[in-house]
Amino acid sequence: MADGPASQSGEALLFLTDEQLRKGIEAMFFAYRGFTADPDRILHEKGYGRAHHRALHFVNRSPGTTVNNLLSILGVTKQSLNRVLRSLMEDGLVRSEVGRVDKRERHLFLTSAGEALERSLSDAQRDRMRAAYRAAGSEAVAGFRKVLEAMMDDDIRRQYEGLRDGKGR
Repeated sequence: MADGPASQSGEALLFLTDEQLRKGIEAMFFAYRGFTADPDRILHEKGYGRAHHRALHFVNRSPGTTVNNLLSILGVTKQSLNRVLRSLMEDGLVRSEVGRVDKRERHLFLTSAGEALERSLSDAQRDRMRAAYRAAGSEAVAGFRKVLEAMMDDDIRRQYEGLRDGKGR
């Protein structure tokens, strides 16, 4: 391990008190509440919840993703996802195509209305994150992502890295 300011500050973080950890946990709870507040208002107006937002986000992120892949990413039951997808399809926000190679697969795409809704939800979150990142500075941005990635279980981190690297289909 190199000796320097970065390694010394990293070592200092190994000795956080329970009180410091509690404050971090509480900050995360309140930050999440702020992060979801704007999209929640938009979703509520349309009679949707956060599950709808997550489905829209990941279908937008990987157009043509399969229902099974979306199940894996979201970590929800098939029944729960089917309920969400059914409402999004009925409302003309998501469309499904039968797989060309495997006819049992259903590939999901956002319609133009779905893209518009997803954009409004994500724009609200991007604006909030952009402002927070600007206020915190570039070192904090990199550190924050490292902390989030370190909190992920190994299998979830692999999924995240696959999406990040463009292998999320």
